[in-house]
Amino acid sequence: MKERLILAARLLALTFLVLAFAKPYIPGENSANSGKQKHVSIFVDNSYSMETLNRDGSLLDEAKKRAKEIASAYNINDRFQLLTQDFEGRHQRLLSRDEFNDAVDTVKISPRSRSLQEIVDRQQSLLAMHKEAPGSLYIVSDFQKNMARENLVKTDTGLSVNLVQLKASPLPNVAVDSVALLSAIHRPGESEKMVVRLHNYAGESAEKIPLRLLVNGAQKALGSYTIGPRAVQYDTLTFSGLQAGWQRAEITLQDNPVTFDNQFYFTFEVRQQMPVLLVDGGIPNRYLKAVFAADPFFAAKQVPDGNVDYASLNTYPLIVLSDVHAISTGLSQQLKTYVNKGGTLLVFPSADIDLTSYKGFLGSINASYPEKLITGDAKVTGFDLQNQVFKNIFENFPQNPDLPSVKAYYQLSTTGNNAENLMTLPGKQTFWGEYASRKGKVYVSAVALNEDFSNLPTHALFVPVMFRIALLSGHDQPLFYTLGRDETIEIPPVQTNEKQLLKLVKTGQSIIPETKQIEGSTLLYMADQLQQTGIYDLKKQDSSVAVLAFNDNRSESDLSYLTGADLAKLVPHAKPVLEVGSGSMKSILTETNFGLQLWKLCIILALIFLGLEILVIRYFKTDRRSVSQPV
Repeated sequence: MKERLILAARLLALTFLVLAFAKPYIPGENSANSGKQKHVSIFVDNSYSMETLNRDGSLLDEAKKRAKEIASAYNINDRFQLLTQDFEGRHQRLLSRDEFNDAVDTVKISPRSRSLQEIVDRQQSLLAMHKEAPGSLYIVSDFQKNMARENLVKTDTGLSVNLVQLKASPLPNVAVDSVALLSAIHRPGESEKMVVRLHNYAGESAEKIPLRLLVNGAQKALGSYTIGPRAVQYDTLTFSGLQAGWQRAEITLQDNPVTFDNQFYFTFEVRQQMPVLLVDGGIPNRYLKAVFAADPFFAAKQVPDGNVDYASLNTYPLIVLSDVHAISTGLSQQLKTYVNKGGTLLVFPSADIDLTSYKGFLGSINASYPEKLITGDAKVTGFDLQNQVFKNIFENFPQNPDLPSVKAYYQLSTTGNNAENLMTLPGKQTFWGEYASRKGKVYVSAVALNEDFSNLPTHALFVPVMFRIALLSGHDQPLFYTLGRDETIEIPPVQTNEKQLLKLVKTGQSIIPETKQIEGSTLLYMADQLQQTGIYDLKKQDSSVAVLAFNDNRSESDLSYLTGADLAKLVPHAKPVLEVGSGSMKSILTETNFGLQLWKLCIILALIFLGLEILVIRYFKTDRRSVSQPV
């Protein structure tokens, strides 16, 4: 019996030892391709939200760790793609495992923020070039809600899609979303009012968040704000004492521990003078000349309608068209482009106009046009005090105001869209109308600027209304741009050549954007060249053309995340979302890709049976001998 037990133990130990070297396994989901080379695309989320801390450090550090664990679960001959929010060209290639691990170590936080569909499309574009090998894609991210910009993410059916979600600790966060200056034109020494939009992205109230406004390094305003959970709050800051030139402004918050969105940059220009273009029919209008000569802030230039420099139109915030008999096709087209890009046009008809040309031009920019001349005495019966033009004009409005009187006027059409009547005649006929056209505005008067039509040129209202229209006519550069969103920037026309290129310059950084000249503007194409927020000087050689501010995309400020159920609906063809705790992903993925490996179990069983053999030899006693007796 002892010998038979020893033999059985030895045979079983030998059997399991042989099986261990044979590497038996229970087939897994992807084990059918276990013998083939695989191509694996791994996305590591490096957006600002990945700076958030959890128990193991920052989410980015954990994402890099998980990416390496995914790579270690594959064979040494498999090839890997590393993809980040930057979508860099160097990441559009396959790497060995060692090269992949080295590339992961270089990943840093990026201001970019892509949607899930953009990420999947980028991964699939590379794997589609290598269809000869099985492909898998992994997305390692915290999966903020801003990544779900589509109702459904489309994926190729032949790919294995895996989502690895990292868990972040819930944190409060308040950020400045945007700013707006109430004045379109900024004059030296005048008081400025700015509206700030504060957003609390957390589900709890933010108490007494301090805010500070700096302009050119000098503190201009302070504030402290309490904002309700998930609430938006607007506040107005007032400051003054600005000199002529470009103003570099920054708003800072003290909002810990999330600090990547605590700064907000913007720039604007305070002008020493405001240029105004006066286009006439050949004889300068003396009333317009007198109006703009009354204030040295306005630099008025008079030109006849046949001698207009079309290339320079975009440099004038306000163009006044007066006493022009017929508007030529060329001038009409250029003024239309000017208005559509944000310019302000003020039209006073001549005493003898070509109705057809005015109809063709004003109708094309959604403004009312003169239809016929009406003669007879009349009086302006009212005006819109709620309109921006009349704000800050009257300290006390009289009950019986002296309004302009009319001897003749042009009846304006009623086809103008987005119309506001500054002044009206009896029967609600428009005397002076305001019309929105694309980004710009058009003001059309029903009377010519001479006393044969009305006493408007000599009326007390004329000068302040003209000044208000001029001061509301600014179409400066935007106060700020957003990284990753505003990839094309439009500026006033700047002539460049191979020796005189435009450069964006910041301390320690210089970028040469691609430029394109279009009608009345210069376009700058930024692509992905800008990676840092802040204020940049746009220079041509040594002269400064403009000063531009760039901020991060505030979508990263909302630290709310998609759940597993949300992701299952969003990416229906993906495998169940992996939420790895403190364990390793290698064992999970190895089982999925290669099946449940049994060689370790075989070695353990072989050792057990070898141990049983030793026990049998040592403790199985055979000293008693059996005595055979004859029957």
